[in-house]
Amino acid sequence: MLEQRIQQQFFEAADLFNDAAATLPRVVAQAVEAIVGCVTAGGKVLVAGSESGAALSPVLAAAFTHRFERERPPLAAIALRQDAPLRLAQQVQALGQPGDVLVAIDVGGPSQVLLEAVQRARSQDMVLVLLTGTGPGAWAGVLGETDVLVSVPHGRRARVAEAHLLVLHCLCDAVDLQLMGELETE
Repeated sequence: MLEQRIQQQFFEAADLFNDAAATLPRVVAQAVEAIVGCVTAGGKVLVAGSESGAALSPVLAAAFTHRFERERPPLAAIALRQDAPLRLAQQVQALGQPGDVLVAIDVGGPSQVLLEAVQRARSQDMVLVLLTGTGPGAWAGVLGETDVLVSVPHGRRARVAEAHLLVLHCLCDAVDLQLMGELETE
């Protein structure tokens, strides 16, 4: 019984990844274009999340400021912290500039803290890349024309978080490709 339940987790994740492979590449590519446009213009990427999205935020920021799978000059990226004395919106206000990108990671539905940060980013003419679960839901009213919605086609938080991690890896790989070209293999 236990092994079957565990096996079912793998099957469910595989099904989601197959569905996502059919639906997400275009919007992830749009997110890459926004990020590359930002950093090549001298801007920075702010990353914020709610719930398990907060744990994913430093993953993206570290991959941009250090490296993903190959050496390259560091990119300006900052993971905003929910446990910091300043709320996320205040951090966006202090650090964000017009043309910067806010990557907002929402695993389980919009929290008020993340919603405020997104609204602050919009008011400061930042571009929003929003990673969510199924559908824009409460986020629909805050998305602007240049914003990118990456909506993982699943309702379970664990599956959404797993897919978000893969999306972050895709972003890193594609940004490196756009900035550095193909990786030379031996």
